[in-house]
Amino acid sequence: MKFTDGYWLTKPTLTPLYAVEVDDIRIDEAAGTMTVYAPTAPIRDRGDTLNRPMLTVTFSAPAPGVVKVHLARHEGGVHRGPDFAAQGEPGYRPHVRIDDGHGVLEAGPVSVRVARSGRWCVEFRGVDDRLLTSSVPRSVGHITGTGQLRAPADPTWVHQQLTIEPGERIYGLGERFGAFVKNGQTVDSWNEDGGTSSEQSYKNVPFYISSRGYGVFVDDPGKVSFEVGSEVNSRVQFSVPGETLDYYVIGGPTPKDVLRRYTALTGRPARVPAWSFGLWLTTSFTASYDEKTVTGFIEGMAERDLPLSVFHFDCFWMREYQWVDFQWDQRAFPDPDGQLRRLHERGLKVSAWINPYIAQRSPLFAEAAEKGYLLRRTDGSVWQWDMWQAGMGIVDFTNPAATEWYVAHLERLMDQGVDSFKTDFGERIPTEDVVWHDGSDPERMHNYYPWLYNEAVFGALERRRGTGDAVVFARSATAGTQQFPVHWGGDSDSTFLSMAETLRGGLSLAMSGFGYWSHDIGGFEGTPDAGLFKRWVAFGLLSSHSRLHGSSSLRVPWEFDEEAVEVTRRFTNLKLRLMPYLARVAEEAHTDGIPMMRPMVLEFPGDRSGFDADTQYMLGDALLVAPVFAADGHAEYYVPEGEWASLLHDDVVSGCRWLTETHGYDSLPLRVRPGTVLPWGAVDDRPDYEWADGVSLRCFALPDGFDQIVTVPGFAGPATTFRVRRSGDTITARSDDARFGWSLQLGDRIVSASGAGELTLEEDAR
Repeated sequence: MKFTDGYWLTKPTLTPLYAVEVDDIRIDEAAGTMTVYAPTAPIRDRGDTLNRPMLTVTFSAPAPGVVKVHLARHEGGVHRGPDFAAQGEPGYRPHVRIDDGHGVLEAGPVSVRVARSGRWCVEFRGVDDRLLTSSVPRSVGHITGTGQLRAPADPTWVHQQLTIEPGERIYGLGERFGAFVKNGQTVDSWNEDGGTSSEQSYKNVPFYISSRGYGVFVDDPGKVSFEVGSEVNSRVQFSVPGETLDYYVIGGPTPKDVLRRYTALTGRPARVPAWSFGLWLTTSFTASYDEKTVTGFIEGMAERDLPLSVFHFDCFWMREYQWVDFQWDQRAFPDPDGQLRRLHERGLKVSAWINPYIAQRSPLFAEAAEKGYLLRRTDGSVWQWDMWQAGMGIVDFTNPAATEWYVAHLERLMDQGVDSFKTDFGERIPTEDVVWHDGSDPERMHNYYPWLYNEAVFGALERRRGTGDAVVFARSATAGTQQFPVHWGGDSDSTFLSMAETLRGGLSLAMSGFGYWSHDIGGFEGTPDAGLFKRWVAFGLLSSHSRLHGSSSLRVPWEFDEEAVEVTRRFTNLKLRLMPYLARVAEEAHTDGIPMMRPMVLEFPGDRSGFDADTQYMLGDALLVAPVFAADGHAEYYVPEGEWASLLHDDVVSGCRWLTETHGYDSLPLRVRPGTVLPWGAVDDRPDYEWADGVSLRCFALPDGFDQIVTVPGFAGPATTFRVRRSGDTITARSDDARFGWSLQLGDRIVSASGAGELTLEEDAR
């Protein structure tokens, strides 16, 4: 929310109070806290302390590299929750002290310095005492919505402004489809079902990350307003309604370090099953389908040698006007148990669409209403409306009995053979005239609801299938929901422009702590022409998860042209060959919180030329992907320093420059980072295979003196490691694992081993 009229004036209906100076700093060494008392006007004598508001700012640190800040005017309000589950390091205490000029809190690679005299000044410093950001005069504020005298009903806000330095870029704030760099934007953290072509977002995360190597997480699930250089050009402002504000400053020094610490605080993405990385095919949304149609889709894929891993049944597996009742529409699917069994016999997994709403015509509505499982109005009646489904009610997941009831229906579907759920919706959560079972604040529950919804469904799958074998396809999210993967980009149009905005949303989500991400190949709304579909296929199959899905039209490749079939086969085979590499990258998402799809600034934080690149990404640390967003095959993308080879062709380009190329439908810019040993799988028709068996270690521009351990995760057993070295023109690789055959590859030259041993290639012999 913007409070000012230009820099000097405040909007006429608002009364601001700013921290002006420091009256006192008190430290608690046992608790590791530093509390600063800041009058809102200069104090020259004792009389100035009368009738004068004061702001209290408390600094603490839940873990090394993470500083928590609590701002308050009045602390006596009732706090009803919900709250993000921020987890610190048990027993950690920062070092706090007061020296001659400052109060200081030191938390490993991050410290806070508060000036004891003069105008208000707080500095957050990082490694080597480098200034990260600061809070300067008129930065800490309390705002009242009327004149000088407050009435109990007057609205209030608390805000903080932190400086941004010249050239600094701000990223993140959830899945945002506008410009990837957030400088100059105003962003309200409020979940909406707005598609991909507006400033609204399904996944709002009150966390941003700076190109200078720090992040800021506002610990409030309600509406947080961010003005990123859009109210004061040199500051990021964030504000919340009420009397208090909590936020964290998270240190680096690199953006990856920030994400590691942020996801340690809010939760790391779970492991997902290997089969989920294969191609997903859906019925589409409103296209006409039944059991015969579904069988035709699957047989058509097999006849065309198109590998398929998951089949998804979208909304109309249930009867219209009854979503969700968890019952198959017997008119279209008379034998669901048999059908699911036959799909499993083909080696497929099954996904089913659900949402957290119950339509009035559903037999479950009356039961849920009677038992108190639906969100209620303040007068005790069930909250209902007719958007989406007639007479729709919302499942109240703050009621443990409601959650148990909802999950029991999912368990029945899992008994039938459903392996995964698409957890659609979760954004249309009302805030007026409603009462939650646990008394939660409706404003705070609006964004938090997807956490409860997806946790319930993901938890049910994990209990049934086991840790590491659960996966959902979720649309709505907030901070911490990255623990329940996978998330997809929502309702895009079938245009090149929407394909590009979809990617920008994914890049922003990656900078917000989400490790896996997908989107509707071909776009959701409308029907793509054959050219767009083929371009989107290449992009989709070089994303962490890949799904063919649409609204009123089908997405089977032969609906477009025969070349679309060939392009789908080519890129599906490519992704499955990459599984030994992708499996390792996916493990980093789980263990470190580093996303599989990485903006250039995340992987190359020292290369300023890539800071604004939002039409490309790194798939893991080694593969640069630049989707083609033009019908004529024109692609423009940035290449960092070094010699980058194409994975699809024979050419090599020198980096530190922007390139312009033209690609056919069977190609796109896909380049390998110099100094890479890329494990290349032996299987191209499924993702779930023993990745080290028959793996080829493909070497790209290894420098003299290269010495690296290459790890291929185990699919059904322990990981296999290879030591790869280069000395002069000689490249050697060694494995002590006798279980699998493997090979070493340099260009078109390959040498093979049948188990443990050492292989050698001479570069000058190529």
